[in-house]
Amino acid sequence: MVHAGMLNLFWSIFKPFQNQMMAIMGNPNTKSIIITGHSLGGAIASLCTIWLLSYLQSISTSMPVLCITYGSPLLGNESLSKAILKERWGGNFCHVVSKHDIMPRLLFAPIIPLTTQISSLLLFWQFSMNFPDLGNFGAQISDQEKYDIFSFVMAYLNNVASQDGESSMMPVLFHPFGSYVFASDGGAVCVDGTTTVIKMMHLLSATSSPVSCIKDHLKYGDYVKKLSLLSLNQRDSLQVNNVPDSSYEAGLELALQSSGITGQDPAALPFKQCLSSARRKGRSPTLNAANLAVTLCKFVPYRAEIGWYKAWCDKSDDELGYYDSFKRRGSNVSKRDMKVNMNRHKLARFWNNVIEMLENNELPLDFNKRTKWVRAAHSYQLQVEPLDIAEYYGKEMHKTKGHYLENGRERRYKIFDKWWMERGASMEETNNKKERSKFASLTQDSCFWAKVEEARDWLSRVRSERDVNERVLLWKNIEKFEKYAMELVGSKAVSEDVLAKNSSYSLWIEELREVRRLNSKFQTFSNPFRVCLV
Repeated sequence: MVHAGMLNLFWSIFKPFQNQMMAIMGNPNTKSIIITGHSLGGAIASLCTIWLLSYLQSISTSMPVLCITYGSPLLGNESLSKAILKERWGGNFCHVVSKHDIMPRLLFAPIIPLTTQISSLLLFWQFSMNFPDLGNFGAQISDQEKYDIFSFVMAYLNNVASQDGESSMMPVLFHPFGSYVFASDGGAVCVDGTTTVIKMMHLLSATSSPVSCIKDHLKYGDYVKKLSLLSLNQRDSLQVNNVPDSSYEAGLELALQSSGITGQDPAALPFKQCLSSARRKGRSPTLNAANLAVTLCKFVPYRAEIGWYKAWCDKSDDELGYYDSFKRRGSNVSKRDMKVNMNRHKLARFWNNVIEMLENNELPLDFNKRTKWVRAAHSYQLQVEPLDIAEYYGKEMHKTKGHYLENGRERRYKIFDKWWMERGASMEETNNKKERSKFASLTQDSCFWAKVEEARDWLSRVRSERDVNERVLLWKNIEKFEKYAMELVGSKAVSEDVLAKNSSYSLWIEELREVRRLNSKFQTFSNPFRVCLV
């Protein structure tokens, strides 16, 4: 859920924004897209970015997108924050918040009792930004209104921060997401994580006043200039007396200096404790990825054994092929079959663990775009998913649950499909460099056998179906799959086991020819004059 007023503002500009994005993405020179906004415009920029990221995901495009907001109010609830984190979009949002600005903190409180004061505040900010030279001659907000807003918001923010933003007696409707850059005259501190962001907002605003919390919202231009100069003169600007021996402690001292809080300030110790609690526990994402790479190497023998099993099946005298041999293994399971099935489960656990770590932000943000891991996941999927399909239909689970594609497919395979579709252009060019001269070692559609099983079901139903319209629909599905399968075979994008004499696909082809032959005989018998005309 998001704030209704901000959503309405977004919809009011959506059509021109959408047209602009289409034009930008259609330009071959576009390298990345940056969307930015100040105050309420920051919230609209966030909504625009969420829409754009969703759209790019739907068309499987991975163009870099960054949203930078300045003094933006909070936008949505905890579910929105978690959804953005789960989609790994947190790194696409950078929210710049000045030290005292009340606007990013406003929605921690239920502001309905302050409707009049908030209206005056928004008019004051709008006039000040549009006519900065008029100063005190424009719209004004009284000292009492400033005090009412400041004290009311701080009371709720104190409570939220003391309860870590989760178990508060007062429910928190709006939650932060993405990275937050807290700017001051001394520099800036960047943090992420809901609890840390809320605590930082509280600690920095505790050094504020009713006057500074209003004026600070109009100073982002000055902060950006100062931060730019500080980054250019970083060596001269960041100086700490009595530098601690620990690099971590030195980092805390520099962060304290950048926040504009002095060592004698009462907020200094809570500030350091806040940053310390935000420090990542355990291995870093980079180390986790390196550890996974080592583990992946240990799993190579499992895949090799499955590869040997496939080679054995393809050369077997029963001419069933890889898929059907595993599917029809029945109750007399050999040691070879048991070993392959055990390896199948071990590999599934490994890849499920990878996905869980990725979704818990325990791996680098670009992990699912790294060529090594995209290829490894895709290769695993092509080799093992046919066995999962064989298990599903071999145990006749489709009769109670429905067909595999809609009801039985594991979530990891859907995620790996997404990784593969979003792979880089250079990687795609490598794969499409030349046509195949021989059949693939693994069928390039990991769900091919599930589609064969559905086609077999359609063909079985078309024999007994009496409803003409339903028969027409079934035949359309059958012909569509037949065309698709023939294209795969023609381009040699299938493994040789697909064409094995007794494979499910070969048997389906024979059955299809038989049904067509019977249909042809029936039509000839029912209309002999038509044959004479031909």
